[in-house]
Amino acid sequence: MKVLMIARKTLNTSPGGDTIQINSTAEYLRYLGIDVDIYIGDVAIDYSTYDIMHFFNIIRPDDILPHILKSKLPFVVSTIFVDYSEYERNRGGGLGLLANIFNSDKIEYIKAIARFLKNGDAINSKFYLLNGHRASIKYVANKASLLLPNSHSEYNRFVNKYHTATPYLKIPNAINNLTFSTSTCLNENFKNHVLSVGRIEGRKNQLNLIKALKGTNLFLTIIGKPSPNHMGYYEECVRLIEENDNMQIIDHIDHKELASIFKAAKVHVLPSWFETTGLSSLEAAIMGCNIVVTPKGDTEEYFSDLAYYCQPDDILSIKNAVLKAYNEPNKDSLKQLILKNYVWEQTAEQTLKAYNTVLNK
Repeated sequence: MKVLMIARKTLNTSPGGDTIQINSTAEYLRYLGIDVDIYIGDVAIDYSTYDIMHFFNIIRPDDILPHILKSKLPFVVSTIFVDYSEYERNRGGGLGLLANIFNSDKIEYIKAIARFLKNGDAINSKFYLLNGHRASIKYVANKASLLLPNSHSEYNRFVNKYHTATPYLKIPNAINNLTFSTSTCLNENFKNHVLSVGRIEGRKNQLNLIKALKGTNLFLTIIGKPSPNHMGYYEECVRLIEENDNMQIIDHIDHKELASIFKAAKVHVLPSWFETTGLSSLEAAIMGCNIVVTPKGDTEEYFSDLAYYCQPDDILSIKNAVLKAYNEPNKDSLKQLILKNYVWEQTAEQTLKAYNTVLNK
């Protein structure tokens, strides 16, 4: 079997959790003997040598449409269906105003046009341009052989919004249990720190986290690159961090080094406006951190009552959740849950099951 994986065109220039998901899924499929190639959405591809296509990020349909319109190959989609409409309505400025006038699909369409006009980001499909964001997502979903959400909750949210009847198979997000191993040496420089690992942007809500921990004397380390379209937000985070001796931002850290930092830290926080899972939460938890996460999205299906939940728009809620997580013992039961259900070997096996289901039809 030869698999063609296709991701958003900014996969490597603006890396996120989906970057890890795609690369790790491909890596572990190769361990199973599957031939996998990864391409970004805006390149020309010879489809003739492949058996099946696997797309990621259904909310970026313009990166998918050209390929399914050109090729007759069967395909599956890892939906990674996020919904940032609440964040958009609360962010202020011109986009915040528009988000309170138009629905989220129209907002995404407006943003795609704006990226084209401002940054020269090409729109790849006439279908997308003529039919819009919502119709494009529905077209992709209805043409897919299978949808591969990260949770049952994600699929239910997607069906409720787009009313597709396409079947699905849950493919959970996961951790690399070789990189994130109990044998990892801890990094003493981050002993008992509060960590937040992720791309720095309004949707990840680092600014409210900084405000929440101001005056607590907890050591906060934020690890991540600024999102290119959120530089003003990043600069505001930097300004507030510089006012606090117990806080710092680190641009980027290798995954192996990150494991040793997680092992030293006490708490990891993702107070996001939305998370399908939060890969860094899984990685931090397996290394012994208590985790604070948003309840908005699909996190409760993954973490149940083993995480501490906070409301992203409530600074006091974030503060109280972090303090509670910091002052309570680490949850070994969460580590066992992850090792049993959320490792890349299992994810690859489930993904291969999905491919076989499609090709055996």
